[in-house]
Amino acid sequence: MPTLGYIDMPTISTIIITKNEEQNIAACIESVLWTDEIIVLDSGSTDKTLDICKKYAPKVKTYAADWPGFGKQKNRALELATSTWVLSIDADERATPELKQEILRKLNDTNCVAYNIPRLNYFLGRPIKYCFGNNNDAPIRLIKKDCGKFTDDIIHERLIANGPTSKLQNKLQHFSFSSIEELINKINNYSTLGAIKLYETQKKTSYTKAFAHASWIFIKIYFLKRGFLDGWPGFIIAFSNFEGVFYRYTKLLEKSSAKADR
Repeated sequence: MPTLGYIDMPTISTIIITKNEEQNIAACIESVLWTDEIIVLDSGSTDKTLDICKKYAPKVKTYAADWPGFGKQKNRALELATSTWVLSIDADERATPELKQEILRKLNDTNCVAYNIPRLNYFLGRPIKYCFGNNNDAPIRLIKKDCGKFTDDIIHERLIANGPTSKLQNKLQHFSFSSIEELINKINNYSTLGAIKLYETQKKTSYTKAFAHASWIFIKIYFLKRGFLDGWPGFIIAFSNFEGVFYRYTKLLEKSSAKADR
């Protein structure tokens, strides 16, 4: 009688990069405890982020590193993962039970090496259905280990797969901002990083171009994507994107002018 062979089940690692995420990290980890390991790569948290992570050991493995930018940091976390598949999730995101079941069904799929996962964005506690584009906000988040890597961009990095991809149906929940103060702080931080990225590509700009770019993003979000249907949160999101783009380009202009004066 033939002996039944043992079939190895695919494993999955979750990777999360953090800095001062004490308000988000517990809920994020709880949503992915079903994965085989959770890698948290922290870049100098001064709050209780790491203390919270340690409560979930040994499932959660914490590491410390400097901050080279989003893309390079996520590649570091990707290298630390030891499973067949890797799920990349941000601290302000949550995997729903429905997404969990869909992912588990896909782990034995031999046709794809990566999956795009759509996101349902929340702002000030309510779902945003239009501003971010229901169909367009679906980055690659699930990938077979060694079948791709993140771009090295300091901000707005992307996970690039070396092979066929597909799109999942269930969504990640994305709780991007819990307060207006957090939104303003993120505008300042991200516009600085965006200016550095543009500066490194020797991008040229002016105040007129800065206003034009900012105006276009407001029109795109509020009118073309019908962000006005999201009510006042939709207006705040569109206007904050106007501010973020405007400050990104004016900070670029400031950096370029400083270099010219030297």
